[in-house]
Amino acid sequence: MMFERLSVPVTILFRVVVGLIFAVHGSATVLGLFGGSRGTGAAIAAGTWPGWYAGLIQLIAGTLVVVGLGTRVAALLCSGSMAYAYFVVHQPDALAPVANGGESAALFCWAFLLIAVLGPGPFSLDALLARRGQAAAPALQPAA
Repeated sequence: MMFERLSVPVTILFRVVVGLIFAVHGSATVLGLFGGSRGTGAAIAAGTWPGWYAGLIQLIAGTLVVVGLGTRVAALLCSGSMAYAYFVVHQPDALAPVANGGESAALFCWAFLLIAVLGPGPFSLDALLARRGQAAAPALQPAA
C-alpha cells in the first residue's frame, strides 16, 4: 500500500536525478565544467565526432528531462545516444559491460528508455503545459 503512494514521487525523483547526472556529464564534455571531459579540465573541441555531439545531447536533452519538457522525446534521444555509445565505443572491446567499461552507457540507456515509457509525471513542464491547454480549451470552443 505504501509503495503505491510512493510510486509517483519516486518516479519523478528518478527522472530528475538521472537527467541531472546526464546533463552534468554533458556540461563537462561540452563546456569543460566539473573537471572537464574525462577529468582533463578541458572541453572536447567543438564539432569533434562523436564525443562533442554526444556531450551536446547529454547537456540539452538531459536538461529537458530534468525540467520535464518534451520528456519522452528527449529521453528517447538520450537512450539512443547511450545505445550508440555502448555498441560503437564499448562493445567492440568485449561483450559484457563489466569487461568493456560500458556499465554507465548501458544503465543510462535503460534508465532513459524507462523514463520515455513512463513519461514525466505530474511535476513537470509537460504536465503544466497540458493543464494549461485543457483550461484554455473550453474558451476556444465556438458558442452554441
